[in-house]
Amino acid sequence: MSAPLSSAPRTALVTGAGKRLGREIALGLARAGWRVAVHYKSSEAEALQTAQDCLTLNGDSTAPRLCIFQADLADEAATKALLPQVVKQMGALSAVVNSAALFEHDDVQSFSYTNMAAHWASNTGAAIVLAQALHQHCQDRKAPAAEAVVINMLDQKLWNPNPDFLSYTLSKAALEAANTLLAQALAPQVRVVGVAPGLTLTSHMLADDKFEQLHKLSPLGRSSSVEDVVSTVVFAMHNRAITGTTLLVDGGQHLMKFERDFSLM
Repeated sequence: MSAPLSSAPRTALVTGAGKRLGREIALGLARAGWRVAVHYKSSEAEALQTAQDCLTLNGDSTAPRLCIFQADLADEAATKALLPQVVKQMGALSAVVNSAALFEHDDVQSFSYTNMAAHWASNTGAAIVLAQALHQHCQDRKAPAAEAVVINMLDQKLWNPNPDFLSYTLSKAALEAANTLLAQALAPQVRVVGVAPGLTLTSHMLADDKFEQLHKLSPLGRSSSVEDVVSTVVFAMHNRAITGTTLLVDGGQHLMKFERDFSLM
């Protein structure tokens, strides 16, 4: 694994870091020597636990409450205020990992402007606003080229489409396109990289035995593990030659045709 750019700890903001994959990414970054700003929407207790665990891994005695930041990413004003709050509290920021996402089911029959707008705001607009804010922060502090990075968490289903979760899929497809546009617009200060997992964690929609069965549906006989995804994020954070592209981490699931979303198979 590549070392950070300097021996001094750098700080990353991870959205949705109180639970599930966002929490695991935050812990993985802490293990790699990053200071982590933990964003949450409503899971304050979980965010505090993530922050405490990150500080323990860093050997830092900072109070965990100083490292958590609440914002509803569907609210543009709250999203714009988030990064300045992190900088004020924790100092210079070098990375944003856009892990938080709205994931609600709809399809062609149930599609509505309202549902599309909700997914667009949370999953696409917020990531762009935070990238914009990180770039401005880098300009203000005259950061060196490629010192900062935005990681956008995507989904293998963009390369293996099915009509389930229509608004979610469209919002992530727009974010994947934004990787290219943001990488062009924010260079040389900020790199932009997508990471697209396959089926990684189970949910309330999948029984454990069903998850295990679906997880094996890939050319490699297994999809992505949490460790696979986290190590890819850390790699992308440290490798200064990567920008404007997406790393698929799914055991090759995107090469197989699935007629339905995993949760509905």
